[in-house]
Amino acid sequence: MTSTKIRAAGRSLAVFTLFAALAPLALAQGAAAPAPQAAAPVKPAAATGHDWNDAGIQWLAYDKGIEQAKAQKKPACLVFYTEWCPHCAKYSAVFHDPRVVEKSKQFVMIRLDKDKNKDISAKYSPDGEYIPRTYFLTKDAQLDADLHAPRANYRYFYDESAAESILGGMDAALTKFASGAAPAAAPAADKPAASAPAAPAPPAKDPATKTP
Repeated sequence: MTSTKIRAAGRSLAVFTLFAALAPLALAQGAAAPAPQAAAPVKPAAATGHDWNDAGIQWLAYDKGIEQAKAQKKPACLVFYTEWCPHCAKYSAVFHDPRVVEKSKQFVMIRLDKDKNKDISAKYSPDGEYIPRTYFLTKDAQLDADLHAPRANYRYFYDESAAESILGGMDAALTKFASGAAPAAAPAADKPAASAPAAPAPPAKDPATKTP
């Protein structure tokens, strides 16, 4: 083979080698890029928001609180709440007010999750089991139904945004209990009936009377 043919063959081999090396790269660049995967949605953390100031207020369970109220002859402040209630979360902030913290020292403070204490919640429900609701009990653990927020409905729902509301309730409770006045029982009409009475039979209609 002449030198000219050898050089030509060498060039052909070099071109083939270069093509073989570049072909996979060209194919990789020409291939469609995979579609980006959608990011998994981030689930928001459960909004608890409940901070009842355990460091500043000595909250007790029901049985222990009632026992302490009787032993120390102090009135009790009883709060019902639930973990899922946004109004309860707002109301909990009221108990961080320094005035409420100081005033709470004159009470036995009791806080109960309504969902976990259904029987007790039903016992303290003169106008329903809404939440949050706050009651004042005598040193003998009797509910005074007259001690409530200044409202016609949901009477034991104190302002969730203003400490002055529960402070007013605390002052009223301390004043009444100091006077020795007997606690007021819940009105009979407000107490839930054990069972609904049977509806009376409708009166017979007078043919001459028009139905409104």
